[in-house]
Amino acid sequence: MSIAKILLVEDDAMLAEAVGAGLRRHGWRVDNASDAVAARLALVEHGYGAVLLDLGLPRGSGLDVLRALRAAYDTTPVIIITARDQLGDRIRGLDAGADDYLVKPFQIDELFARLRAVVRRTNGQVAPALRYGEISLDPAQRSVTRDGVRVHLSTHEYRTLLALIERPGRAVARSFIENRVYGDACATESNTIAVYIHQLRRKLGDDLIATVHGYGYRLGDER
Repeated sequence: MSIAKILLVEDDAMLAEAVGAGLRRHGWRVDNASDAVAARLALVEHGYGAVLLDLGLPRGSGLDVLRALRAAYDTTPVIIITARDQLGDRIRGLDAGADDYLVKPFQIDELFARLRAVVRRTNGQVAPALRYGEISLDPAQRSVTRDGVRVHLSTHEYRTLLALIERPGRAVARSFIENRVYGDACATESNTIAVYIHQLRRKLGDDLIATVHGYGYRLGDER
């Protein structure tokens, strides 16, 4: 069994090289991230078949990476791979949204077996669609439709809409939208969110998103 691409988040260069080589031999493509910031940026920019996630990372925590992924309604399967073997650590990882938890050192064949298992389990799982009027956003498929017709959005346009459709009728701060679009990984130019809002209005309707001057934006009528 193979899946399109794995994100391997591991700061131990030797372990990352060994696991990555094994994954490639089994038919997977692999992206590597060696710290929490790089991992969050990769997850914003790309879609993955699964994530192998260390907890003890430079520039942040693996748990923070996982929580941000699940907060964005991203159901990508995640296996935590870590030296932390205490029960409390396992509970925190699973409660944060991990699909499995494997303690180092581990046998590489066991990791691959667990990887295949979580992918099988997550295939076909459906996250609830988010709707506002004629607009529907499907987190599982990362797709948006208007009156049942699919509308193509860029990754950043999609994440901008997601931040708003979670809070219909409420003013959403521009800084909050930036965080949902880019994570904590990078600073943005002052007008980038405005560009995505403009594109969403063009694709989904001029009156869908209101500007809340000096603060941010609002989806639909004020509540």
